Amino acid sequence: MNKIRENTVHNTANDTQIDRSKQQKIAGISSVLGSTIEWYDFFLYGTMAAIIFPQLFFPEQDPYVATLLTFSTYAVGYVARPIGGILFGHLGDKIGRKVSLVATLILMGVMTLLVGLLPGYNQIGLWAPIIVTVLRFLQGIAIGGEWPGSVLISMEWGTKKNRGFMAALPQIGVPLGLILGTAVTSLLITVSGDSFQTWGWRVPFILSIFLVIIGLVIRFNLLETPSFKKALEEKELPKLPFVSVFKHYPKQVISGVFSNVSSDIAFGVFAFYTTTYGIKFLGLDKSIFVNATLVGAVIAVFAISLFGYLSDKISPKKILGFGNILLILWALPYFYLLNTKSTGLIFLAIIIAFIIHSIMWAPLAPVIAASFPAHLRFSGSAITFMFRGLIGGGVAPLISTYLLNKFDTGYAISGYIIIAAVIALIALKFVDVKYHKED
Repeated sequence: MNKIRENTVHNTANDTQIDRSKQQKIAGISSVLGSTIEWYDFFLYGTMAAIIFPQLFFPEQDPYVATLLTFSTYAVGYVARPIGGILFGHLGDKIGRKVSLVATLILMGVMTLLVGLLPGYNQIGLWAPIIVTVLRFLQGIAIGGEWPGSVLISMEWGTKKNRGFMAALPQIGVPLGLILGTAVTSLLITVSGDSFQTWGWRVPFILSIFLVIIGLVIRFNLLETPSFKKALEEKELPKLPFVSVFKHYPKQVISGVFSNVSSDIAFGVFAFYTTTYGIKFLGLDKSIFVNATLVGAVIAVFAISLFGYLSDKISPKKILGFGNILLILWALPYFYLLNTKSTGLIFLAIIIAFIIHSIMWAPLAPVIAASFPAHLRFSGSAITFMFRGLIGGGVAPLISTYLLNKFDTGYAISGYIIIAAVIALIALKFVDVKYHKED
């Protein structure tokens, strides 16, 4: 490890001759592409969890229990995220951002391929749900390192004028991954027809290996960021970065988690649970929600870009607060429109929901990442983001399933979203967004 660090510092002089603007473009493209691949893999599981996995891996359970068990395996991915954040955060702060980013991409791609090849309950019995849970856990570990690495490699190659926008670029990978995953799923539903339940659902998972190869080619051209190199030169690296984060920056972690938890809960409901709600509760065809989600994700790409740009012009905190206010106002109308069972109104509800989520999602990266100095930024960002996901999106489908079963109305889920947004607004007052001397 020390040898790698020495080489990184040794190469600093040569790197000063490199065109910073060129590296900024490479970092931006790499972060968007890598994030897209990672989230494509992750979202595939969420989509199949809603429409395939209950019957495939838990066929002997009643529909309600099967859905709970399926979303429990979905939640396992979020439980694993903090572990991945600590592991890859350690590597990212001790060795470099690039090493971690390559490792997360390989891990995510291999696990996704294996999910696509996994036999169902009818073939291997209880081993099927056990193995898929393990694979999901390892997927979560990969995501735990991917997001902070992508954000930092992009943000730290940015300038004082565009750091907010650069930090928001990996956020675009979320809707892009969702678009890609949803589009491929929709295509396979059409092409395979009734065979989608047997082999059609597997194809999107298997195809991910080709995306991983493309992503790796891009990432091998990455260079370490000036901020990380400066931290190496000044020898500010602690032995255990995650311990230092909790010791010296507990306020940043806690405020960062709770100020951003509502965006993850909202996304867990809008992007994933809505499909289950439409199929199970409203009795509508799954294609309506798959296609509406696809349109919403396309619009989100542009919305995230816009509000990432505005975060440099206004303030990441103000934009995040504005998004939470809109979320509170939209939570009840959202389910009202879904309950009409009108295809047009369902599309409208989901599209507006995605725009509101984009307003919160774009400034999330600079709000979290800029709260930590460079030598602890990977670990600090990873821990904050992943714990926020664990108590947010990771359990959102589970809680939504419970609330719907208990109260028999989607408005109970609206209340859940509103409470999360109110908590976020309170926590946001304690967030301190600032850039540090290494930047």
